[in-house]
Amino acid sequence: MLILEDRYDVIIAGSGVSGLYTALNLPAGVNVLLLCKKELTLSNSNLAQGGVAAVLDRENDNFSYHINDTMISGGHKNNEEAVKVLVEEGPADVMRVIELGADFDKAETGGYQLTLEGGHSRRRIVHHKDSTGEEMVRALIEEVKKRRNVTIMEKTFLTELSKTASGFFAELIVEDTLFVTTASYVVLATGGIGRVYKYTTNSAIATGDGIRLAYELGAKIAHLDYIQFHPTAFASMEGRERFLISEAVRGEGAYLLNCYKERFMHRYDERKELAPRDVVSHSIMMEYRRTGSDKFYLDITHRDSDYVKNRFPMIYKRCLYEGVDITKDKIPIFPCQHYLMGGIDVDLQAKTSVDRLYAVGECSHTGVHGINRLASNSLLEALVFSRRAAADIVSRMVAGEPKVNSPLYTPANGTAPLPDGLRTQIREIMQKAHFVLPDAGAAEKGLRTIEQILQRLDSRMYRKTPDYCEAKSLCTVAYLILKEAART
Repeated sequence: MLILEDRYDVIIAGSGVSGLYTALNLPAGVNVLLLCKKELTLSNSNLAQGGVAAVLDRENDNFSYHINDTMISGGHKNNEEAVKVLVEEGPADVMRVIELGADFDKAETGGYQLTLEGGHSRRRIVHHKDSTGEEMVRALIEEVKKRRNVTIMEKTFLTELSKTASGFFAELIVEDTLFVTTASYVVLATGGIGRVYKYTTNSAIATGDGIRLAYELGAKIAHLDYIQFHPTAFASMEGRERFLISEAVRGEGAYLLNCYKERFMHRYDERKELAPRDVVSHSIMMEYRRTGSDKFYLDITHRDSDYVKNRFPMIYKRCLYEGVDITKDKIPIFPCQHYLMGGIDVDLQAKTSVDRLYAVGECSHTGVHGINRLASNSLLEALVFSRRAAADIVSRMVAGEPKVNSPLYTPANGTAPLPDGLRTQIREIMQKAHFVLPDAGAAEKGLRTIEQILQRLDSRMYRKTPDYCEAKSLCTVAYLILKEAART
């Protein structure tokens, strides 16, 4: 096992694209600890299929178009200044990732193959087949492993942060043992909150840990009820994690069908299958109410079978494993939780309201997404604002800000085991209260129960284990979501 030092310049919690890219933008003289609570490759970034949206074709696209598409998709609730930063700075970061080794698909003409997804007015999404996130994570991990100033610790859980004048005490669980270290700066890159729902496209790490840690430090949390439910998750699967059928499948011409195998999107939006995700999810639920059936399908069988197999090899293989040949069969789909637009509120440098604490990626709220994220803007946001976070940290270190002292800190720990069934109870409440079409009555009732569970978990009677910490994170997230939902 790696030796844990008493003091680091920067701790980065999370190993998705935003965490890795933060580390790569910190210079060699900065002592970095990169934490992964499970395996290094287990992240929502690794599951991202569609691609990265960026204006790379300046003949047929421009920044104004991308900004406008983003604002429309977000219901004009976006932070327009942040959107401008995202769109105008994003292409350079995409090119940097390519320089670092990410392999994006090329067109026959020699340039990058650009695809179209719902809500986009131009083809601007670069991709690696239908596993773009996995390819980006691969390239970034290879590069991070070359950096001698970055210590990577897998299967290490950040349980608690305590503020000091010049940094943080950080409690870690490593192989069932509690350790304490310190950092002058902390970057939370902990991903989403999908596991607070019964069904999600998110990976097993998505329990909202960074949001809980920031909330306990007093950081501002914004719009946690802004949750995106992806309209086309594979519907015939066991378990909580639903396989995503990428937005790009509709972008390449797939039709949405109801239980009668009829197209229906024309009833709800003139953009039909290319409407933004929230519109499509709402339309499916309205059609569900109209027909009384939850049977819905995505159909791309009218496209050339070889093209479909080559364009979507991962989706093709995974669906085939589930007994569906997407070149011949209709794909069963239904909405489920996918992405969080709200989160830890940050400025344009990814700084939170707590000094020296930063948040990047899905756990953060930059404001770029508004009430609904435009497809393939998430990986772009992860790149742009993690680079900005690193730059701000470096500027503060260069300015001579004091470094944190070594720890003189003993973590408190309880002895009682965590009761069974709390996570299941939380998920059932969230699924009923705040799904695609929220239920205000269920939200108010659920909030009272969630408050009671959170009071129990805050009592410090329970032994700190990863399971306890995740349950507390999920309960905190549910509390914050339902508190917002009950106001509206």
